[in-house]
Amino acid sequence: MPATQPSTAAGAVARAYFEAVAARDLDRMVDFYVPGGTGEIHGLVSLTAPDPYRAWFANLFAAFPDFRFEILDVVAEGEKAAVRWRATGTFDGATRFEGMAPTGARVDLTGCDLLTIRDGKIQRNDAYMNGAQMAQQLGAMPPAGSLPERGMLAALNLKTRLVRALRR
Repeated sequence: MPATQPSTAAGAVARAYFEAVAARDLDRMVDFYVPGGTGEIHGLVSLTAPDPYRAWFANLFAAFPDFRFEILDVVAEGEKAAVRWRATGTFDGATRFEGMAPTGARVDLTGCDLLTIRDGKIQRNDAYMNGAQMAQQLGAMPPAGSLPERGMLAALNLKTRLVRALRR
């Protein structure tokens, strides 16, 4: 088999994988990965298939019982496929997420994953989303433009000025 595959093959695997995510089907999701395949949600978590991957997504689905996932676009070339997606859900489940107790907050995020697919299996998945937006929606950071955010930025700028002054 050639080192690369037609873009339609990578795109079909990527679409089928994200349909499994949308269905919250952990077994099917893990089956798309080569054992030892890696995934990184940049700024959040690095995972290896199958066990750490399965555990992280099982926790996500438990923390966001109404988790919904939608494929917006799929673009593929050779062994690469990019998938732009939207995820929504309410953080009111029975478990913590990334150390946070459920807040009841609603999240609505878009992101893009770049998958490397060889021989019909995902070797690597690099996922990108706005982590600050997610933290704001979960209540872990103040909303953009709010008084608390302006206060936090003022404190950071003050700290920066003090550090610079002490270095002189």
